[in-house]
Amino acid sequence: MRANELDYILTTMLDSNKDVSDLNITVDKPLQVESSGQLVGVPINPPVEKLTPFQTEQIALNLVGGSRRLTEDLIRTGSCDSSYGLGQKARFRVNIFSQRGNYSCVLRKLNTQIPTLEQLKLPPVFKEVAKEKTGLVLVTGATGSGKSTTLAALLNDFNENKSVHIVTLEDPVEFVHPQKKATFNQRELGTDFNSFSSGLRAALRQAPKIILVGEMRDRETVELGLSAAETGHLVMSTLHTIDCGQTINRILGMFELSEQDQIRERLADTLRWVVSQRLAPKVGGGRQAILEIMGNNVRTKESILQGESEGKTFYEIIEASYTFGWKTFDQACMEAFEQNLVTEESALLYCSKKGPTSRGIDNIKKKRGEVTSNVTQLGMKKDAPAHGAPVAPPPLTLKLK
Repeated sequence: MRANELDYILTTMLDSNKDVSDLNITVDKPLQVESSGQLVGVPINPPVEKLTPFQTEQIALNLVGGSRRLTEDLIRTGSCDSSYGLGQKARFRVNIFSQRGNYSCVLRKLNTQIPTLEQLKLPPVFKEVAKEKTGLVLVTGATGSGKSTTLAALLNDFNENKSVHIVTLEDPVEFVHPQKKATFNQRELGTDFNSFSSGLRAALRQAPKIILVGEMRDRETVELGLSAAETGHLVMSTLHTIDCGQTINRILGMFELSEQDQIRERLADTLRWVVSQRLAPKVGGGRQAILEIMGNNVRTKESILQGESEGKTFYEIIEASYTFGWKTFDQACMEAFEQNLVTEESALLYCSKKGPTSRGIDNIKKKRGEVTSNVTQLGMKKDAPAHGAPVAPPPLTLKLK
C-alpha cells in the first residue's frame, strides 16, 4: 500500500459523516467512523465489506511509517502511539495495537483550530482558573471526553493575556499554539522526550512558569508534578477518572500507605482545581460537555488531609459550594436539561446520582407546567374470573329467630 492510497482511505472515512471524531480499522469489520458517539460503517470504492488481517496490517505499517521506535514498541508492548497528518486537511492521534494476532488502528481526529473559553461556552469560573499562578490544575474524564480541548482553551487564554514561558509535554502534540504574548515550547513524547516523568524533570530546568503534562500516568510523574507545583510553577495535567472525588483517591492510590499522609499534605497545599468532564448527546445533534468542578477551600483541604467522612465527602462539599461556581455532575445535568441542551434521558444517564437528579428534573418540569409522571388514574381493579372458572358463592348469613 502506498501513502497516497492510505490518504485516500482516511480522507474517504473523514468525509463520510458529520462530526467525525475517530476512525476505526478492525479485522472482520468494515471501515468505521465514530460520529456523535456512534460507530458508523463507511462505503468506499472499491467496496470493502470486511477488512482482512492483511489489509489492517498494511494500514498499520503505513501509519508506523518505518519508525524504528514505533516498530519496537509495537512488538515489545503490543501497541504504539503516534500522530499522522493529511496535509492541511486534518491531523490524527494514532494508536495501533495487536488483538488476537491481528492489528487494529484507532485514529482520533485532532482539532487544528484552537478554541477559546467563550467558544466552548465553559462556565465563568474558568476565568478564575485562568488567573492561577501556581499549584496543580487537573482535568479528568474518560478517553474522548474533551480534556485536551478544555486545556487548550485555558492555554490559549494564557497566551492572549500573560507574557510567560509555557512548556507542554504531549502525546502527541494536538493543538499547535502560535507565539503570541506567551512563549510556547511544545514537546512530543517519543520525538522530544522518552517519558512524561523524564520530560517533566527536564522541564524544571527550562525556566517555565506554566507546565502542561499530557497525562499523570504513574507515581513518578505525579510526584514530580507536585514538586513543580510546590516550587512556584502552575502545573496542568489530565487523569482518566470519572469524577473529582475519585481523582483525589486515584492519586493517593498510586502511593504506599506509609507515604500517603505526606502526599495528602502536599496535595492539600498544591491542588487548585479539578474539572471532570463527560460528553452527553446534545438536543439537535452533536455533544454537550457536562462538567463537575471542584476548587480548593478549607473543607476540601480537610477532606484531602483526613479522608472523606459522613457529611464531608467531596460530592457534598462541591454541592454546598454551588454559589461559588462549583458543581456536581448532578447539578450540571439539571442545568443542561433546564437549558434544553440535553434530554431527560441523557441527564439521568450522565449524572452521578439518579435520585437527586430525577427529583431536580421533576421540579424543573413543574415550573414549566409539564407532567412529572406518566402514572394516571391510580386505583384498585378487581380481576374478572377466567372463562369457565367456578364463581365463589356469596358469604353465608345467619338469621336468628
